[in-house]
Amino acid sequence: MGLLLDSFLRAMVYCLHKRVIAWSLFPLLFMAVAAWLLGYLYWADAVLWVDGLLHGVGWLGRLWAWMGLQSPPGAVAPVLVVLAVMPALVVVSLLLVALLMTPSLIELVAQRRFGGLERKRGGSMLASLMWSAGSSAIAMVALLVSVPLWFVPPLVMVIPPLIWGWLTYRVMAFDALAAHASKPERRALFQRHRHALMLMGVICGYLGAAPAIVWASGVVFIAAFWILIPIAIWIYALIFAFSSLWFGHFCLAALERMRAEGPLAPDATVVPFAPGTPFQPDSDHPKNP
Repeated sequence: MGLLLDSFLRAMVYCLHKRVIAWSLFPLLFMAVAAWLLGYLYWADAVLWVDGLLHGVGWLGRLWAWMGLQSPPGAVAPVLVVLAVMPALVVVSLLLVALLMTPSLIELVAQRRFGGLERKRGGSMLASLMWSAGSSAIAMVALLVSVPLWFVPPLVMVIPPLIWGWLTYRVMAFDALAAHASKPERRALFQRHRHALMLMGVICGYLGAAPAIVWASGVVFIAAFWILIPIAIWIYALIFAFSSLWFGHFCLAALERMRAEGPLAPDATVVPFAPGTPFQPDSDHPKNP
């Protein structure tokens, strides 16, 4: 818990660094253009389609009647469109962070705190891209499959942050260790700190869900739409930067501590013998006393 809190506080301080603020503006520019383009091309049609869906589903009609409403409130369809598009924008932004921001921020942490830590380069750029793409594909499938559950009010506040937290943990932890840890060290750290890393990912997931309030406010208060939405996107980028810094501080500090404990034990290569087959120990492994 000490390492978790220490890395959290250090990441918060690093967010005030001018390089971090500058890097956070690049995803902002991309996502602002993407959000404007999607809104310009598809906003009206998407809202009409969701509104028609809300009027056409029988059990939703009974729900409105139970609430004393003749029809769903006018703000429901726009908010649902925003909530549906938000995870896709989050995933795209996370990929941008992994490709653009994360390496720079991890290098910043390494230079300022871990200058003497040996770089074993257990993860290449290609491996990082494949890891991020594979994890993002799994997360997108999970998001699509879970969409029907979002109509249950408590679950919409639980499922997307959990999925995004898992994706954040997978991508950020891999990139944080790519330059410094070998493959066995990375696997050992993932195994040793899997609960802490998952907790970090989930917390970052909930932090990433917070700007949706600003986003939805821009939908409700149309006059402030073009001000609140860019602010929400920039908050996303800054939270991604914080996530990169948090995972960078945590993973590199954990790697430094693990190396200080001594070399890793060799992976077990002996396969348990089948029933009825005598056990033959490998000659390369010392016998137990």
